[in-house]
Amino acid sequence: MDVRFEDPSLERLEADAKYTAGWDAGLVRVFRRRMQFIRASPDERAFYAMKSLHYEKLKGDLAGQRSMRLNDQWRLLLRLEEDGTGKLVVIVSIVDYH
Repeated sequence: MDVRFEDPSLERLEADAKYTAGWDAGLVRVFRRRMQFIRASPDERAFYAMKSLHYEKLKGDLAGQRSMRLNDQWRLLLRLEEDGTGKLVVIVSIVDYH
């Protein structure tokens, strides 16, 4: 899937091997693996199929966004949009669920 970032530091976090944006090295490693998985996925059904991601639609203040687990504490927030080529994943942020 195609990806766009709302936060430029997350885009750099994926691309620059030496950049951590102040995150723990283990979280950065998982984030980069998730990004590889997102880019390789044909559509969002792959996110639901991988149960360990705990991929879900959010409600309330975060309605319209979705989340997937990075680890027990951190989640990756994203939004799905349509563009001329199909679905686009917009990476919103990394949030602490605790």
